[in-house]
Amino acid sequence: MPDLPEWPAPPRPAELTYTRLVKAILDRTFPANGSLPAERQLAERLGVTRSTLREALQRLAAEGWIDIQQGKPTRVKDVWTEGNLNVLAALVSRQSALPPTFVPQLLEVREALAPAYTAAAVRHNAGEVAAMIGRLLADLNDSPDSFASADWTLHHQLTVLSTNPVYTLILNGFVGFYQRMARRYFSLPESRASSRQFYLDLRAAAASEDPDAARAITAAVMCHSIDLWNRVSKGEGSLSPAPGIR
Repeated sequence: MPDLPEWPAPPRPAELTYTRLVKAILDRTFPANGSLPAERQLAERLGVTRSTLREALQRLAAEGWIDIQQGKPTRVKDVWTEGNLNVLAALVSRQSALPPTFVPQLLEVREALAPAYTAAAVRHNAGEVAAMIGRLLADLNDSPDSFASADWTLHHQLTVLSTNPVYTLILNGFVGFYQRMARRYFSLPESRASSRQFYLDLRAAAASEDPDAARAITAAVMCHSIDLWNRVSKGEGSLSPAPGIR
């Protein structure tokens, strides 16, 4: 008898129900500030038991998708004004639900955060920052994939070395999305050249144990990356098939 492949276990009914409801909220089948159907009707439409539906609804409520109040219809929250990091993680995994302004807005957030966690990393762990960048530069080649991988590693490790785990938790919510965006961003040769110089300058600042220089260097390149992204998104440079950040 031939060996069978290791097939993944099918999703649990509550997991499948949760996924279907998230999709329905994002595609506006259940629009923001509207109400979900009554439990009996919704369970019938989804083909699940009411106990399975309740399990999924409790998860949606805990993650910030819906508001459950005893004796009232279940309200769908406006995820763009009432959502949280759980909702954000789900949004970035479903790119079709994102508005065109999302990536530039995300880059603006990174422009605010990256100088702070980079300066903190150099302040607390300058030697490790310099050594980490040296390893990245040694392995770096002039391809979008290589730069996308290096850039994720750099920023992830900077958040870790900053000694503030909240930065790392925020960044981790974007891991797959970040790297898809990065491959597109780094399709532009100027983006690769800009980042290579950034890595060299940041390594020098870390070697000098100068967090203020690290902050200024990072702020400048984060600002420049927004301009470069705008060029990429307008079709300048050779774009890779995967959509994507720096």
